Amino acid sequence: MLLSHFSPKSPLSLRSLISSSSTSYSSLLPRPKFRLDPSSLGKSHFPTSFACRRRFVSSCSSDRVSMESATSSVDAVTADFKNQSLSVEGNGAGKTGGLKLEDLNWDNSFVKILPGDPRSDPLPRQVYHACYTKVSPSAEVENPQLVAWSESVARFLDLDLEEFERPDFPLYFSGASLMAGSVPYAQNYGGHQFGSWAGQLGDGRAITLGEVLNSKSERWELQLKGAGKTPYSRFADGLAVLRSSVREFLCSEAMNHLGIPTTRALSLVTTGKFVTRDMFYDGNPKDEPGAIVCRVAPSFLRFGSYQLHASRGKEDLEIVRALADYAIKHHFPHIENMTQSESLSFTTGEDEDSIVDLTSNKYAAWAVEISERTASLFARWQGVGFTHGVLNTDNMSILGLTIDYGPFGFLDAFDPSFTPNTTDLPGRRYCFANQPDVGLWNIAQFGAALSAAGLINEKEANYAMERYGTKFMDEYQAIMTRKLGIPKYNKQLIGKLLNNMAVDKVDYTNFFRTLSNLKADPNLPEDELLVPLKSVLLDIGKERKEAWTTWVQSYIQELAASGISDEERKAQMNSVNPKYILRNYLCQTAIDAAEVGDYSEVRRLLKLVECPYDEQPGMEKYARLPPAWAYRPGVCMLSCSS
Repeated sequence: MLLSHFSPKSPLSLRSLISSSSTSYSSLLPRPKFRLDPSSLGKSHFPTSFACRRRFVSSCSSDRVSMESATSSVDAVTADFKNQSLSVEGNGAGKTGGLKLEDLNWDNSFVKILPGDPRSDPLPRQVYHACYTKVSPSAEVENPQLVAWSESVARFLDLDLEEFERPDFPLYFSGASLMAGSVPYAQNYGGHQFGSWAGQLGDGRAITLGEVLNSKSERWELQLKGAGKTPYSRFADGLAVLRSSVREFLCSEAMNHLGIPTTRALSLVTTGKFVTRDMFYDGNPKDEPGAIVCRVAPSFLRFGSYQLHASRGKEDLEIVRALADYAIKHHFPHIENMTQSESLSFTTGEDEDSIVDLTSNKYAAWAVEISERTASLFARWQGVGFTHGVLNTDNMSILGLTIDYGPFGFLDAFDPSFTPNTTDLPGRRYCFANQPDVGLWNIAQFGAALSAAGLINEKEANYAMERYGTKFMDEYQAIMTRKLGIPKYNKQLIGKLLNNMAVDKVDYTNFFRTLSNLKADPNLPEDELLVPLKSVLLDIGKERKEAWTTWVQSYIQELAASGISDEERKAQMNSVNPKYILRNYLCQTAIDAAEVGDYSEVRRLLKLVECPYDEQPGMEKYARLPPAWAYRPGVCMLSCSS
């Protein structure tokens, strides 16, 4: 059965993780037995029930141990890669010890190993039997200017920081000049968009320059977003505007410094040319400054990279296998080296036929790890209050990275139904509360592609989805426990808190940061309990004050039982609850200045988000609540194409 048969027409129906209703938001908290509604998938390659008993099974004996042992074993296998996060840690390259652009070590394994398009022109078309098209950047450039750059990204590329001062740097990173050794291409992929199969999509305005190997043999793909037309541009121009490029550059770096896996951004340059955009699709286009971001990641492979070839029938199923082999070899080598002695086998039912042996099928182990990484990513989004906005399967990284920053948004006033995407408003499919559900749905589509290619079977696909649910709940509960500074997870306490925050539209970030100021003193007079929260509990009446007082009393009892000093708890909570996030209105302020040639606010915001957990004296205004103008269209909400 082809993947194109997986085009759901009904709204997202899985609601067992997070409800968009503020009155039932605490449904997030219990560990559910997952059951994906079959109507949301159409015809399926595999059963949809997750209500299965999980037991660890040794492949060498019949002894059975707990699921905790199984989880530990899986985590041990993946630990090495997970420790190699896209972090701020460099390799020591400094302003005098790094490489020049001419000395970068290009490898280009993607185009060497995988099948490519025999044509290299950018004429929009369906590209068959190919993972990419070799195409060069073609954006018009006139006196390009370097707006901002990331020193931490430069360091893990071994790039000397003096290279940013070169007059030709903007030429290379606008695509006007090509670096020796790079082999530019646009990737071919498909995907589900808003629940419907969209067919071929591909890199319509992103062109990969190639892969750079650093001194640690780490592989980093450099990609220019907004670099011009490709065969996948359809009716678009392949360009990007400064407005959206500032947002992507800053948020890529902000997410990394929050500790959330993400693609990175090396540089942001203006092209010196204008691009016409109708931001609101209201027939009033205007010219905006053009710009290009250099994005960096180990790989930009997506769920849709596999879905497209699985959808095209028997002839292309071997491409799915080739893509899987490529990804495992270059980005999941620990899976390639697994042996039966690692005993990663599990049961998903009552009989012996239900055993899933991850060591006998590397593709199953790979699918499970992708599922767990995705779950971990979504849990971190929920913890920090981030809404992606466009969780189509073509925007889902197989590495578990946040990818493709369009109409994103961090929560201001806490609203589980918040979406920053104007296109998503009618059904709010991708709203904040729905994100974990969507992640699971997308994992199902990815599993369907692997199943269609014969890489995994029904039980293995089911197990990958089950692991998503378990991993998400484990990580989310741990994150919320740390955010509150309590010794163990308390479902009732956290559920009531989230309901209170939703009712009173409390600022998500500022509340958790301010919460650390509470004292664990059960003897505090009732009229003093809310004093430390005065700045975040605004305009609440008598009834709501009583509700919050009751919650604070329960919270203080929990804190008092922990035995941790107020000072120690405050430090711990402040290390996981950021003071500064990249609010949309801050982005807009920087954009407004940049569009008239003043890049200082972009650079100031970059420095701000590099230390989101620090107090940063003198920068307090960046933690303030959004002003009234921040809620106008184009600031708090954007379209998919912004």
